[in-house]
Amino acid sequence: MEQKKFDLNSFIGMLLLGGILLWWMNTREPEVTPETTKTEQVSETATTQNNLAETTVLNDSLQQVALKNKLGAFAYGASTSKKGSTSIENDLIKLTIDNKGGQITEALIKNFKTYDSLPLYLVKDNNASFNINFGTTDNRILNTKDLLFTPTLTKNGDTQILSMKLKVSETKFLEYRYEIKKDDYRVDFAVRSQGLNSVINSSQAINLDWSLKGFRHEKSLKTENMYSYYYYKADDEVDYLQMNDDETVSDVNWVAYKQHFFSSILSSDTPFNEASLKSVDFDGEEKDSVFTKSYGLKTPLALTNGELNYNMQWFYGPTDYNLLESYEGTGLDEISDLGWGIFGFLNRTVFYPVFNLLKGFIGNFGLIIILMTIVVRIIMSPVLYKSYLSSAKMKVIRPEMEEINKKYPGKENAMKRQQETMAVQRKAGVNMMSGCIPALMQMPVFFALFKFFPTNIEFRQKSFLWANDLSSYDLIYQLPFNIPFYGNHISLFPILASVAIFFYMRMNQSQQANMQAPTQEGMPDMQKMMKYMIYFSPIMMLFFFNNYASGLSLYYFISNLLTIIIMLIIKHYVIDEDKIHAKIEENKKKPEKAKSKFRERLDNAMKQAQEQQAAQQKAKKKK
Repeated sequence: MEQKKFDLNSFIGMLLLGGILLWWMNTREPEVTPETTKTEQVSETATTQNNLAETTVLNDSLQQVALKNKLGAFAYGASTSKKGSTSIENDLIKLTIDNKGGQITEALIKNFKTYDSLPLYLVKDNNASFNINFGTTDNRILNTKDLLFTPTLTKNGDTQILSMKLKVSETKFLEYRYEIKKDDYRVDFAVRSQGLNSVINSSQAINLDWSLKGFRHEKSLKTENMYSYYYYKADDEVDYLQMNDDETVSDVNWVAYKQHFFSSILSSDTPFNEASLKSVDFDGEEKDSVFTKSYGLKTPLALTNGELNYNMQWFYGPTDYNLLESYEGTGLDEISDLGWGIFGFLNRTVFYPVFNLLKGFIGNFGLIIILMTIVVRIIMSPVLYKSYLSSAKMKVIRPEMEEINKKYPGKENAMKRQQETMAVQRKAGVNMMSGCIPALMQMPVFFALFKFFPTNIEFRQKSFLWANDLSSYDLIYQLPFNIPFYGNHISLFPILASVAIFFYMRMNQSQQANMQAPTQEGMPDMQKMMKYMIYFSPIMMLFFFNNYASGLSLYYFISNLLTIIIMLIIKHYVIDEDKIHAKIEENKKKPEKAKSKFRERLDNAMKQAQEQQAAQQKAKKKK
């Protein structure tokens, strides 16, 4: 058997392999632990944030460059201001002023509601815009409505002061300053610039632009439009624009966007020069219409020593004559639309003082209308009595006048007939004009009250009987269709007023028949015309007043009813026809008074006309 020998080479190889294995196990890197992974993630996040920060800085820099290119010096204010709004208010109004444009974006009238019981806003939902357009020395055209203002709200007692600044720097800016006091619808408003003489280009026009679309607030859009007007005061005189009109006027103290019962007014201590005014009606169905009219003002502003400096005033509130009259020297009371001339005079000096007296101790405005009507009828009753007295005298002498017509028939005797008729009337003491006097005297009262009731805000949303708003029509039935000139509803007060005026005219017809001389040849039959009027007038009133203020229809109903009662009392208990007849017979026996110069001229003129007529007739016969 072969004996195995020790292999030295194999032994050395094994040792080398073992050494290599030990070296490898001691020198390789340890595995990555979770803690090491977190460290790397933190490192990566920090790197990302640094990159984002660098990107933000870069974007901000780019934005600053873009603002600088767009706004020039006003880029500072745009970068330091933020979007938002600030409210100032008192017990009467609340105004919201937006940082963008520094303008009023909401004007809430607190103590009033719309016809459908919603909060009453004059400004809301971008229906108004206030802007100043100007050029800069670096050839830019800017609009304040597009720029951000910085607000600062402070209080001084009961006065809130809101400063809105459009900044070029902390010491250079354009400022809108609002000051609202306690219990006042007026808000002081100043437009001032500081340090902008080197920024604003004085060679270019600086234009103020104020526009507003008037919201519908009342039940009848037709009536609301009728009493909505653009008023303004220029050269110390108040005037207004016609519907769908525009005009350029000078030295404008204030402009008023009147919406029937509420107004938005901008006034200035420094009159606006060459102001462009514009009023536009909106077309559309009543049930779908949101707005009544659109108003606009555009006027240049002047620089003083290179700066803007205007003291203005906003008014957002009711068009209340008593309130506006208290602003003495402004002329704002004239936008109450009380009528021109004698009609406005009667409303200011008679009807408003009487109304203010009655409302001091009577809370029901329907009763106030009735009492005012009674006062007017009592004041007018002596005139009514004179008219009836003349009517009774004419009735007594009517047989004599018919005899004169028979005695002098034909056109050739017209002058003679007229002379004899006037002689009989003169002896009887009858004045033919006395029948017209009551109607003439009542016309100013009629037209004055026609303005008083629909424009007096005190009647707004005040109820009486079935009428829930004396400033608008009373509704007893809603029609499913629209009748031209009448409307889509039935109002009861106009019906009652029409019935009353029918019976009044029936009674008045008999009175006028006595006043009229017997119908002469070639003359129109006034009796037939009166009969037509008896039926036409009530129908016209029914259609005309169906959409008008129920307080106005209530007044005419009570007025005609009282007139009928007074006429019946005068006819049956005051006037005695037998005494009148005896008095006339007594007057006939008295010698006729000396003729006045006027009467002599009248008689001579009639005599000459008669002679001329006779000569013409002779000339015709010869031919």
